[in-house]
Amino acid sequence: MTTNDHGRSDGRLPSIGDSSVGSASSMDDHLHDPTPRPAPRRPAKWPYFLVGLFLILGFLVLALWPVKVPYYAMAPGPVEEVADLVTVSDSEVFLPDGDLYLLTVGLREVNVFEYIEAHFDEQVELIDRDVIRPPGVSQEEVTRSNLQAMDQSIDTAVFVALGRLGYDVSFAGDGVEVLQTVEGSPAEEALVVGDQFIIIEGTEVFTTDQAAAVIRSYGIGDTITLEGTRDGEPLVVEITLIPHPDLEGQPMVGVVFDTLNLRMDLPIDVSVDSRNIGGPSAGLMYTLTVMNLLTPDDMTKGNRIAGTGTISFDETVGAIGGVRQKVFAARAVGADYVFVPTDNYPDALTASGDEIIVVPIAILQDALDYLADIEPAPTAVATG
Repeated sequence: MTTNDHGRSDGRLPSIGDSSVGSASSMDDHLHDPTPRPAPRRPAKWPYFLVGLFLILGFLVLALWPVKVPYYAMAPGPVEEVADLVTVSDSEVFLPDGDLYLLTVGLREVNVFEYIEAHFDEQVELIDRDVIRPPGVSQEEVTRSNLQAMDQSIDTAVFVALGRLGYDVSFAGDGVEVLQTVEGSPAEEALVVGDQFIIIEGTEVFTTDQAAAVIRSYGIGDTITLEGTRDGEPLVVEITLIPHPDLEGQPMVGVVFDTLNLRMDLPIDVSVDSRNIGGPSAGLMYTLTVMNLLTPDDMTKGNRIAGTGTISFDETVGAIGGVRQKVFAARAVGADYVFVPTDNYPDALTASGDEIIVVPIAILQDALDYLADIEPAPTAVATG
């Protein structure tokens, strides 16, 4: 056999041999690659930190939540349609087309978190606990006093309403009795629960309303003389008047009075469900509602009218607390107008916005005059 001139004497197959040499070299390079590999990643610690932080905050909230701070939060309370609360059993009743609402406030003791929250809510006001519940006075005593004030307010409202409508009404009392003294006031040292008085600064008083009227005729810092009895023995006491905590610029003795043996002779049986609402501030609206129910002409003229203010036997409408919260409550139910005592009018305007008309009322006649001139509510137009 002869050698092919075109063959290779070394017998190498270039396509196979070259590939084998190159592959071996590549494997060797990989085995000796000096490039460092990254270290394994450790788990992040921040999730554990957040979990721990949330647990600490949770325990802190649980520990502090029951702890009360020395403040009450006053907020808008329930709104009641007064006609639903009044029952007249022996006379014809005329139901209104519109509404007369009484306004209330809600009071609650707050913890530190609710205290902070209240600073960011324009409808909530923080009040020092001693103003709502003076030291030495239990919450039960405060509640009882407020309910008694409401009962007296209802009696006065019915009396005034029936008298205004021309009915023959009369009332009598045997003086005033001390139900409670305000701790830290001059009255606390001079008076005790059960003291009874029939003369204040030379004027005979037979009801709490008359006593309040005499006291309001003097100024803060004035000293007045109260004459009556203690345990049946004659008693004469001089008291310096102090500022009223709820009624700016008004004086008070520093006691809660009750009328002794209040008697009213009314020709119509009118009863009112107070719904356990305390305080005297619904007097004006009770008066207007009783008058409206017993009058053929509807004084609301289909409007929604809310209101607040005390009522006295002399038809004076007195200032109340929490007027801003009550205006917010009136807005929430869509009232068109809200009646407020004249003394509360500036504060009421700060809560009215553009949604409601605030009407200042000094005496009952102011409210009656306004209602007489009010425009009838627009009637809804049916669409087909």
